[in-house]
Order: sequence, then structure tokens, then C-alpha cells
Amino acid sequence: MKVFSVSDLHLGSCCDKPMDIFGDGWSGYWDNIREDWKKRVGEDDVVLIAGDVSWAMRLDQALPDISEISELPGKKVLLRGNHDYWWQSYRKLTDALPSGTYAVQNNSVRIGNLLVCGSRLWSLAADGEHDKAMIDRENLRLRLALEDAKTNRKEGDKIAVMVHYPPFDVTFADSVFTRTIAEYDVDAVVYGHLHGKDARVRRIVNKDGVNYYLTSCDLVGYKLVEIPELFSPEK
Repeated sequence: MKVFSVSDLHLGSCCDKPMDIFGDGWSGYWDNIREDWKKRVGEDDVVLIAGDVSWAMRLDQALPDISEISELPGKKVLLRGNHDYWWQSYRKLTDALPSGTYAVQNNSVRIGNLLVCGSRLWSLAADGEHDKAMIDRENLRLRLALEDAKTNRKEGDKIAVMVHYPPFDVTFADSVFTRTIAEYDVDAVVYGHLHGKDARVRRIVNKDGVNYYLTSCDLVGYKLVEIPELFSPEK
């Protein structure tokens, strides 16, 4: 089983919101991602989608975008991003998801010997009192997700952590989020949210021996990112 990740798809079948207004690179971007996906992903593989799935405002509006994703090869795991306003009730969402498509929200899901856990997080660049409270709340939710994965872990399992906001600032310094993650024996972390040529990014950042993978689709060439630490030998 191979594991890949991508984020910030910003699909918009519900509305006229083309992403190419943000630059020529976005022209035909979803076709490019799908082409790469079909070439590299097998039916037993997993694709982690780390937030900002659809521009929809309601679940019923987002379902066509989710359905289009679900028709691609492999198992898929969705995480809520800051623009996923359609994601309100986790229970209603999971009830509506097509077979082979999963969602995580402050918890974990199992696919074979892979446990995927995650939470949205919050911007570390914000410094108001409300933002500080949100960071504390999101760190608690992250811990809940990690604890759930830890509780369900069996010998030989691997743990992937999905977050949407970067878990560190532009200096890549340790943060409350990376310190929480370091308390758990995880194998890899994926995140997104960042966009544009002026974004200060690194494709891979290593913290405490764990690789953190940037997966924002425009910053990774509109292709899936391989997460080799999560690969499992074929049986």
C-alpha cells in the first residue's frame, strides 16, 4: 500500500469560482491532478486530502465534488480546511460519504495498518486574544486525535497526522502543535493552506525525526506528494 497526499483542491462544481484568477498556473489544475492521480495511485493505495476540498457552502453542494474525488483510484481521507464551510456536522458528512472515502475530525480512522488522525489547527501568525484561544482549542483537538490513534494502534500500525494549517510559522520553529505531535510516535505529518509564489515554504520539514510534508497543490506542481514513511509492503 502506498500513501499520497494533496490539499487545497478548491473544487467548485457548485459555483463559478475558477482558481485561475490566482494565476495562470491554476488553469486546468484539476485535470493535471487527476491525470497524475490516475497514473500513480492503485485501488489499494491511500490519498490524504488535507483540507479546502470545495468552495461549497452546504454539504449537498459539496457532494458532487466529493463524488468526483471518490471516483478516482484508491481510498481517500478528507480533512476540514478553513474554507470548507460546507463541513458542519461530522456525523452527517460520514453518513453521506461514498464507500472508500473517509473523514477525520479530531479523531482517527483505520485503513489496513494505517491510522490517519487529524485536526484543522489555526494560524500561528495570528496573535489576538481570540486567536490564542483558538490555538489552545485546536491543540486540544489535535491531542484528542492523537490519543484516539494511540488507543487504536496495534503492532505494525503506522500513524499519519493530517492538519490543514501549517503547524509552525514562517521560521519553521517549534510550536505548541509540533511539541504535541512530538509526544506521540507518529510516522509522518501532512499539511496545506499555503499558496502562491511568495509563500515561504519547504517541501519537507523534519521535526524530532518526523517529516512534515507540504501538500498545497499549487506549491507541489499540481501533483500528489508521496509519503514513503507510510508505505506498507504488498501482501
